[in-house]
Amino acid sequence: MQEAKKQLRKEIIEARLELSPEEVTAKSEKIIRKLVSLPVYRQAGTIMTYVAFNNEVETRGLIKHSLAEGKKVYVPVTRTKEKRLVPAEIFGLEDLVPGTWGILEPKPECLRPRDPRDIDLVVVPGVAFDKEGNRLGYGGGYYDRFLSKLRGDCCFVALCYQLQIRDDVYTEVHDQPVHMVITEEQVIG
Repeated sequence: MQEAKKQLRKEIIEARLELSPEEVTAKSEKIIRKLVSLPVYRQAGTIMTYVAFNNEVETRGLIKHSLAEGKKVYVPVTRTKEKRLVPAEIFGLEDLVPGTWGILEPKPECLRPRDPRDIDLVVVPGVAFDKEGNRLGYGGGYYDRFLSKLRGDCCFVALCYQLQIRDDVYTEVHDQPVHMVITEEQVIG
């Protein structure tokens, strides 16, 4: 199974990287419009979202929109030594600089760690998803460990391109599924 997961990761990441900047922008805008129209988003007072990297669905517009609506916005800070994510509140995109693996994280002077139990909705990244909400991540287990510690009523939403939806993402026991997957073509869940 590990070899199949590795191959699927490679295939999807390559396909995602082939998307033009215009395609990423257009598809991301459609996906974000779908998300912000959903009751689960509108009712959330505090959201945590990844900051897009390597042609993932772009989340900067979501961050700006959420802050403008008065929502609290957290982004993950990666603690590689402890193999965990720490949610940190941001007040604007200017709080962010490249951090672990070049992914944007709060500047040291803007680091505001927050209690994960305050989060109402988590926007989860991933490489591939199936129609049951199972997720193939990047292989570090950071999100699986993090999601398992959140409140039972916290909603997990994955944003991805239709090309990332697969019949089998080789789920294992420790994998945490998402409640909803949103692509440019559909809302699943």
